[in-house]
Amino acid sequence: MKHLDRRSFLLATAGAALAGPALAQESEDAKLRAQLDRMFEQMVDDSPRMATSLGLDKGARAALKSQLDDNSAAGKAKRLERARRWVSELKAIDRAKLSGPSRIDLDVVLYSNEQAVRNGDRYKFGDVGGNFSPYVISQRGGAYANIPDFLDSQHRVTTAADAEAYLARLSAFAVAMDNDVARQKADVAAGVVPPDFVCDLSLGQMRALRDQPADKVILTASIARKAAAANLEGDWAGRARKIVETEVYPALDRQIAAMQAVRAKAKPDTGVWALPGGEAYYADAVKASTTTNYSPQEVHQMGLDQVADISGRLDAILKAQGLTQGTVAQRLARLNEDKAQAYPDTDEARARIIADLNKDVADLYALLPKAFATLPKAKVEVRRVPVFIQDGAANGYYQGAALDGSRPAAFYINLKETADWPRYNLKTLAAHETIPGHHLQIALAQESNRIPMLRRTGFGFSAFSEGWALYAEQLADEIGAYDGDPLGQAGYLQSLLFRAARLVTDTGIHHKRWGRAQATQYMVDTIGNTPARAQREVERYFSSPGQANSYKVGHTVWVKVREEAKAKLGPKFDLKAYHDAVLLSGSMPLTVLERHVADWAASQA
Repeated sequence: MKHLDRRSFLLATAGAALAGPALAQESEDAKLRAQLDRMFEQMVDDSPRMATSLGLDKGARAALKSQLDDNSAAGKAKRLERARRWVSELKAIDRAKLSGPSRIDLDVVLYSNEQAVRNGDRYKFGDVGGNFSPYVISQRGGAYANIPDFLDSQHRVTTAADAEAYLARLSAFAVAMDNDVARQKADVAAGVVPPDFVCDLSLGQMRALRDQPADKVILTASIARKAAAANLEGDWAGRARKIVETEVYPALDRQIAAMQAVRAKAKPDTGVWALPGGEAYYADAVKASTTTNYSPQEVHQMGLDQVADISGRLDAILKAQGLTQGTVAQRLARLNEDKAQAYPDTDEARARIIADLNKDVADLYALLPKAFATLPKAKVEVRRVPVFIQDGAANGYYQGAALDGSRPAAFYINLKETADWPRYNLKTLAAHETIPGHHLQIALAQESNRIPMLRRTGFGFSAFSEGWALYAEQLADEIGAYDGDPLGQAGYLQSLLFRAARLVTDTGIHHKRWGRAQATQYMVDTIGNTPARAQREVERYFSSPGQANSYKVGHTVWVKVREEAKAKLGPKFDLKAYHDAVLLSGSMPLTVLERHVADWAASQA
């Protein structure tokens, strides 16, 4: 990659007396950048899925298009040793000789790999990346859940070679499911058993995939559709059907049988406190997801305090709209059911939800120049979560664009229950998931020329990105998205209330040992969601401990650092320059963000 020639600049402007220190800095910066670029290349080489997602599975990497990531125990161990080696190599860089931006690069990448080593050595079950996943197979994770969606949404087919690669990946899908089963058996033998309802939800999704005719299932239908669109000759659907019948379905049958055996050992309502070393595990999960040093109890109290504050703000808005009877949650529940707000449970209404969201995205785009000097080139589309995974999927999630422009970014909305999406909170949903939320933040990082490719694509931090998305909701309010729309502002505050309640609920389950019913009732009583939606959320927290805390902790830190910068700079504070400073520097742990913003404010004073 091409770099700025700072040596020439310094020699021309500061004289030969400064050349020595400048050369030393440039040399160390170049050394770090070369190391990070090598790491990026290895990450792509080691992850065929990453290569495809980024549009890099071509040329010298064309063979990767026929492969899936190694999800075996051996593959997991190999990645841990790779992180250990990277830590050693990164520590050989002299941080004192780096420029300010390069210090951020080093701090971010070293933090991520040190955490991977520390947690990987400490916890051998599940996965301990940026967010902890204690169960190899759950309603939210495992090859059975994510590979069909990956093949359908990200594997492009324009040539016969692409179609052959798809079929090769279809065979590899069967191997990946067997790898999951092998790891699951080892974890269960060590005492890592999910709660019974996680088993039930997983089994339900596996059977929903298994019970479809092999010629109709998404795995076959996807290649048939893509091959037809590319005008490819050959019986691609027939060949895919045969692989599904002879390889994929038998592997899925083995996985179903394995999960049934786990279900026989499972208990209801067990948070991760019930796992080996469970209390320490959860404390580390909270730190990993929030990239802070908050304890579970501190997060729990933060949630209680913020629930009280946001509820008071909502109370005032709802009363002004004539909604005066009952608790805030009860009034929100009635608002959700209002005929003027509710979408009917029809496919036509589902299409209307997506159309309305796309209009909200367009309206938000028009407001962005008030707060941003730099906007992303990549566009974003609103799509429906695939029906075959909607039971266990999140209510919404973002998928970044391919680097080569071959695939736009997308926001996927779960439309299993139209009652989950009243009209008054759709604009807030759009602000969170698209712009100025996830899409703006992630696309600007991908397109930034200030940071190495590794950080543009390979390192994300949930507390940074989810915290930013909540801050984006607040920013949308500040730049006028809800002007003249008090119910829209209520939708925004309900979103904040929802994330504050998550702090209480996630820590309630795993720190205070709440059961599913207690946690669900708390969500219903606090935010007014339907019991079905609240229960889906709670079930997610059981299988993804700590991750739900990243949103509101992240938002709290994002607001804090901006207000500190404003206080320091006073009238010199420029919101657009601030946003460029934080977004074009890429995702980072919140502890690094705090230092970065403080340094930026000092440089502007």
